[in-house]
Amino acid sequence: MIAKRRPTRKIFVGKVAVGGDAPIRVQSMCDTDTRDVDATVAQIHRLEEAGCELIRVAVPDRKAASVLHKIKSRIAIPLIADIHFDYQLALEAIEQGVDKVRINPGNIFVKAGQKGIEAVVLAAKQAGIPLRIGVNCGSIEPRLLDKYGYPTPEAAVESALDHIRFCEELGFHDIIVSVKFSEVPNMIRAYELLSEQTDYPLHLGVTEAGTPWSGAIKSAIGIGALLAKGIGDTLRVSLTTPDKTDEVKVAYEILKALEIRAHGPMLTACPGCGRTEVDLLRLTAEVEAALKTVKTPLRVAVMGCVVNGPGEAAGADLAVVGGRGRGAIYRRGKLVRTASEDQLIPALLAEIENWKPDPEPTPEPGREVIPLRVRR
Repeated sequence: MIAKRRPTRKIFVGKVAVGGDAPIRVQSMCDTDTRDVDATVAQIHRLEEAGCELIRVAVPDRKAASVLHKIKSRIAIPLIADIHFDYQLALEAIEQGVDKVRINPGNIFVKAGQKGIEAVVLAAKQAGIPLRIGVNCGSIEPRLLDKYGYPTPEAAVESALDHIRFCEELGFHDIIVSVKFSEVPNMIRAYELLSEQTDYPLHLGVTEAGTPWSGAIKSAIGIGALLAKGIGDTLRVSLTTPDKTDEVKVAYEILKALEIRAHGPMLTACPGCGRTEVDLLRLTAEVEAALKTVKTPLRVAVMGCVVNGPGEAAGADLAVVGGRGRGAIYRRGKLVRTASEDQLIPALLAEIENWKPDPEPTPEPGREVIPLRVRR
């Protein structure tokens, strides 16, 4: 049972609402050289197409900061500047018109001190944009490391709360918070502790999660465990991958698996066994490829034999059941057509094209209705 989502404040990043009754937002971060405007914009466009709703770019120096307005003018989603160490870069990013600034309080505070952080907060307040207080396990302030002896969840949460209070004392409340760890148990514990002590929106993530395979698993466990408890308002899946759209795809698979948000179809498939009468690997790969351009939120199943396939796929909106040289298309457990094996994919796409979902009930705040439920 998925817990009811924890109530949080609603913060706007550009025109995109985060927290409150807004959907859980999916974001990513470019791995291009921000100073290369064309390459950065091209990557953002690919991420937009994949469903990314907020995009973050690194701002390592003044040259990168100076081109942020050019990037922002060419994209449709809100632009977030990622700042470390140099608070002056945050001030320049705000001047450039970004929609949000992420600061790492551990390294900015150590280098710039209280006056530097204060300057950033007041500039964001004047510009009317939010800040993300992004605490990472690898850059917690030395005083807290001395206190706790190690980058513990408690140390990360104390860092975040200290900087929240600092912002509040300056009359600033447009805040989103994260406390990321690369170790999943510590990440879960940190967000649990933080969610008990603040109602600001929380940005979830397992930092430095790893490759598309292991990183996706770590992210699904960490982010998924928190979402299942009703914790989290926006998320990024951090993957070491040549294709940054992988981050967005994995994020939506996590949300779809929990039936929180839909972005295109959810694909399920049987693992295959001695009864399989079709090239199941090829068929599943072809269905998956065919669904990449489909935006309709529905459950699609691929089954490898006619023995259990129709029954096991009854919970799907559409199912492809393979046979010996032929296959069948089922709609919510009812046979709608048969076709030769080489015509199964066109037959499935034709059914998707003609799909008309049933009317859905009104969702609870912050949760989209997903037409992926079992219907018998």
